[in-house]
Amino acid sequence: MSEFQYFSFMTSPVFSVWEKGALWSVLGVAVLGLLYAGFLMGQVLREPRGTPKMIQIAEAIQGGANAYLSRQFKAILFLILILTGVLYFTAQEHHIALGRACAFLMGAVFSATVGFVGMNLAVRGNIRVAAASRTSFGQALKIAYRTGTITGMLTDGLGLLGGTMIFMIYGERAYEVLLGFGFGGTLLALFMRVGGGIYTKAADVGADLVGKIEKGIPEDDPRNAATIADNVGDNVGDCAGMAADIFESYEVTIVSAMILGWASFGHKGVIFPLLVRAIGVLASIIGTYAVRTSDKVRDAMRAINVGFSLSAVASVIGFTTLGFWYLRFPGSGPLPFRFSLGVPGLDMRPVWTTGVGILLALTVNRLTEHFTETSKPPVQSVAKATTTGHATTIITGLAVGYESTVWAVLAIAMAIFASALIYSGTNPTFVAYGVAMCGIGMLTLTGNNISMDVFGPVADNANGIGEMAHLEPAARQTLADLDAVGNTTKAITKGIAIASAVVAAVSLFNAYITDIGTILKRTYEQVAATLTLAEPSVFIGILIGGAVPFLFSSLLIHAVGRAAGLIVQEVRHQFKDRAVWEGKKLPDYARVVSICTAAAQKELIGPALLAIVTPVVVGYAFGTPGLAGFLGGAILSGQLLAVFMANAGGAWDNAKKSIEDGQYGGKGSEAHKASVTGDTVGDPLKDTAGPALNPMIKVMNMVAMLAVPLILAHRGNPPLRWGVVLGGLGVVALALRFSKREIQSRVTAEEPVPQAALK
Repeated sequence: MSEFQYFSFMTSPVFSVWEKGALWSVLGVAVLGLLYAGFLMGQVLREPRGTPKMIQIAEAIQGGANAYLSRQFKAILFLILILTGVLYFTAQEHHIALGRACAFLMGAVFSATVGFVGMNLAVRGNIRVAAASRTSFGQALKIAYRTGTITGMLTDGLGLLGGTMIFMIYGERAYEVLLGFGFGGTLLALFMRVGGGIYTKAADVGADLVGKIEKGIPEDDPRNAATIADNVGDNVGDCAGMAADIFESYEVTIVSAMILGWASFGHKGVIFPLLVRAIGVLASIIGTYAVRTSDKVRDAMRAINVGFSLSAVASVIGFTTLGFWYLRFPGSGPLPFRFSLGVPGLDMRPVWTTGVGILLALTVNRLTEHFTETSKPPVQSVAKATTTGHATTIITGLAVGYESTVWAVLAIAMAIFASALIYSGTNPTFVAYGVAMCGIGMLTLTGNNISMDVFGPVADNANGIGEMAHLEPAARQTLADLDAVGNTTKAITKGIAIASAVVAAVSLFNAYITDIGTILKRTYEQVAATLTLAEPSVFIGILIGGAVPFLFSSLLIHAVGRAAGLIVQEVRHQFKDRAVWEGKKLPDYARVVSICTAAAQKELIGPALLAIVTPVVVGYAFGTPGLAGFLGGAILSGQLLAVFMANAGGAWDNAKKSIEDGQYGGKGSEAHKASVTGDTVGDPLKDTAGPALNPMIKVMNMVAMLAVPLILAHRGNPPLRWGVVLGGLGVVALALRFSKREIQSRVTAEEPVPQAALK
C-alpha cells in the first residue's frame, strides 16, 4: 500500500461489501462478548455473601490482592512507557511506527485490564460460592464457573476488539502494527505471571510448612499469619496471571496468522481467522452458560467438560459453514475432493487445519486431566507413594511429570504434522499458515479455557473462607470437592496455555522467516535453506536458546524459596505469641502480605530482562540464523520444562487432596505429611516457573521479530554490533545479580494494605 489511509479496508477495492460488513460484525461480536461478561457480573454480584465473619475474611483477601496489583502496575509503568517510545523506532514509516507504539500501549492496557478486572471479580465471587455451598452444590458450581467466565469473555472480547480495530484501520499493513499489540499483551503477561507466581507460592509454601507440618493445623486455620496472603496469591497468580497469559496467546496467534495469511491467501487469509475468532466467542457463550449440575449428581468435572464439548461442536459447525461459503477462489487450480468437496475454486484447507487445533485442545484437556485428576492412576500412584515416605512421594511425582511431557509433546507434534500434511506439496508459506490456523483453532474456545482456570482459585478461596469461618461439615465437603476439581481445571488450562505457546511460537518462527525474506527480498525457501545445523551459528543459537528456560526457571524457583523462607520465619515468630496460638488474637496478616509483595516486586525485573535482552544479544552476535536457532531451542526446552513442572506439581497437589479426603490415614498422618512435602515442592513448579515459561517463549519470539530489521540494518557495522552485545550482556548480568540479593524479613509494604480489612 503506497499511502496510508484511515480505515483503509473501507476504501480499498480489494475488500468486498460482504467482507466489510463481516468485519463490522466481528467488531459487534467482540462488544457482545464484553456485554455478556457484564451480564454475568450482575448475576454473580446479586448472590448473597454469607455471614459477617465470611465477609470480613473475603474483604481481607480483596484488600491484599488490590494492594499487590496496584503496586505492581506502578512498578512496571515506567518500563512500559520507555518501551512504547522504543517501539516507535522499530519501523521506518511514521504512521506504522506510531501505530505500533500505540498498539503496544493498548495491548499492555488490555492485558492489565483483563487481569485486574478478572481478579477483582474472582475475589468477589469466592465468598458467594462459599455462601451457596451451604444450600446447593449445583449453585456453588454455577457461581464459581460464571465468575471465571467473566474473565474469559473479557479476554475474548478485548482481544478480538483490539485485533479487529487494528486491521480495519491499517488494512494489509495491519500485521506490522499488530506486532506491537501482541508484544504489549505478552510483556504484561510475563510481569503478571512472574510476580503473581512468586507471591502466591511464597505464601502457600510458607503457610504449609509451618501450619501443616510443624504445627499440625488445617491449611486455612485463621491462627496462621500466612493464610490471607495465601488466598490473595491464588488470585494474583492464577486469575490475573493466567488471564493475561491466555490473552497474549490469543493475540500472538492472530499476529502470526495475519502475517502468513496475507503471504499465502491474500486478504481472505487474514479475514478468515478473525471470523473464526468471532465464531469462537459465540460458541463460548453457548458452552459456558450451559455448565451446571444437580445436587444429586454433584459431578462438577463432567459439567465443565460438557460445556467445553458443546462449545467445540458449535465452533466447528460455525467455521466449517463459514469456510464453505467464504473460501472460494475463482480461477484457482483444481484441488482434491477432500479439500474442495467437489466445488470448483473452494479451498477448505484453512478449515481443516483449524479443526486440528480444536482436536489438539480437546486432546490436551484429556491428557492433563488424566495426569492430574484425583481419581486417575497417576495421582493415585503418588498418593500411594506417600505411605512409604517423603522421598518416594517426590520420586513418583517426578516420574508422572516426565511421562506426561512425552504425551503432550507427541500430541503437539501430531497436530503440527497434520496441519503440515494438509498443505503438503505446496509453497512452504501455505504450510506455515496451516500451523498458524491450528493455533487459531486451539484458542478458539478461550472463553471456556479462562473460565476453567479462574474457577480453580475461586473454589480454592471459597474453601479457605469456609474453613476460616467454620462453616458446617456439608458445606465444607462441597467446597473441598470443588477445590479438588479446581486443581484439575487449573492444570488443564496450564496445559492448553503451554501447548498454545508452542504452536504460537512455531507460527511466529515461520513469520520470522517471512519477515527476513521480505527485508532481504528473498523467498521463504531461500531464507529457510540457511537455517541448517551445518551452520555453526544456528547450532550455537539452539544451545543458548535451550539453556535460557532453565536459567529463567532457576531464577523463579530460587525467588520462591527465598521468599518462602521469610514467610516461615515470620509465621514462626507470630506463633510465639500465646494469644495468637490460642486464637484469642488475630495474627498480623498485613505483615505477611507485605513480605510477599516486596519479594514479588523485587524479583520481577531479572527474569523479564532475561527474556527481552537475550534475543537481541544473540541476534547481534550470531545474526538472524543464530537467532532462529535460539528461538527453536527455547521453544523445545521451554515446552518440555513447562509441561513437566505443571503436571508434576498438579499430581503432587491432588495426591495431597486425596489423602486429606481420608485415604491412607487422612489429615495428620505420616502419609499426609509426605504429601504436603510433595505439594510444597511442586508449588513453585506448577504455579510459578512452569506457567511463566509460556509468556517468556512468546516474548522472545516477539522481540526477535521486532529486532530483525535492526539486526539486518546493522550487520555491516561491527563496532555497533558488538557494543549492543556487550551492553546486553551487562544488563543481563546486573539483572541476575539483582535477582539474587536477599531481602530482609519484617519489611513494611510501601503500599500499606488496609488494616481494617485485614483485621
